[in-house]
Amino acid sequence: MIDLGFGNPDIPSPPIAVEKLAEAAAKPVNHRYSASRGLPNLREAVCERYASKFGVSLDPDVHIVSTIGAKEGLAHLMWVLLEGGDSAVVPSPAYPIHLVAPRLAGATVVHARIDPDDFMSGIEEAINAAQPSPRVVIVSFPHNPTTVVATPELMQRLVDLALEREFVLVHDFAYADIAFDGHKPPSVLAAEGALECAVELYSLTKSYSMAGWRMGFTLGRPDVVAALAKLKSYLDYGTFQPIQIASIVALREAPDYPDEVCELYLRRRDALISGLARAGWNVEPPKGTMFVWAPIPEAHRDLGSLEFAVMLARGADVAVSPGVGFGPGGDEHVRFALVENEQRILQATRSIKKLLQG
Repeated sequence: MIDLGFGNPDIPSPPIAVEKLAEAAAKPVNHRYSASRGLPNLREAVCERYASKFGVSLDPDVHIVSTIGAKEGLAHLMWVLLEGGDSAVVPSPAYPIHLVAPRLAGATVVHARIDPDDFMSGIEEAINAAQPSPRVVIVSFPHNPTTVVATPELMQRLVDLALEREFVLVHDFAYADIAFDGHKPPSVLAAEGALECAVELYSLTKSYSMAGWRMGFTLGRPDVVAALAKLKSYLDYGTFQPIQIASIVALREAPDYPDEVCELYLRRRDALISGLARAGWNVEPPKGTMFVWAPIPEAHRDLGSLEFAVMLARGADVAVSPGVGFGPGGDEHVRFALVENEQRILQATRSIKKLLQG
């Protein structure tokens, strides 16, 4: 079985970070509790990256708190922003935690349809339909699973809407550094007025292929960041300190590593897209993320995404994620994760070709 279902990065973490982790872990002083907000040098290093990569100037003492991965950060952020009786708008289909985290805080989720050519219309429709008016709108670009990307102009429109309608805009920036064909993902914090209404989730998971390290950050509006830091002070003592130290080294001494990671994903994307095309399954190549969001071939669309995924698993020994698992609007697609090398991906597409054209 070739598993292209679970988005679990297989690319190694930066060697310099691994070496630093081993060195720091050998020192007993690093075995103690850490500060839940994150080491000062780590917060400074992230702010340095935001300045150089996204043109955003941030204060490490005011605008950032470290989290145990972006997923934990998002879940606890919802505890800060939402409670029973509140509503949150989430574009759907969505990465599952975007739909689940507001519910865990007791809020109602209002689904916004995704139109790649007119993203704002779906958001505005959902906001107008929400009762009461939403306190939070969650977006993510490049988007998992649909791979939709944003422009700086779209980010500015979202910020302007947040200021007008008085909600907190939460941007999951997990794929900040995984983009292709000249696309440069914008940070929402670069939009004018963003620090008055928006927070952004950034992590080293995909950019530096450090998934198991669980090193994430929430950045942006100061009172929201401070509230999350206060909540986390009751819940945890932060990520293991050697991991934080190694993350500082990754950010400062391996700043180009995300480019190497991105190049690998680009080659895998192209291998998958070309292989599917040879199977008669034409899919538009994504401009970002480590995924391909593929419409089910017309001849099999009536099966729905779950049965079609089962068909691929049984008939081609290829595992994919059924789109229905990402919420409303996903059932006519399946998601491929680019987590195997090019040879294995081409092997998978050959098996799919035999199945579909058999």
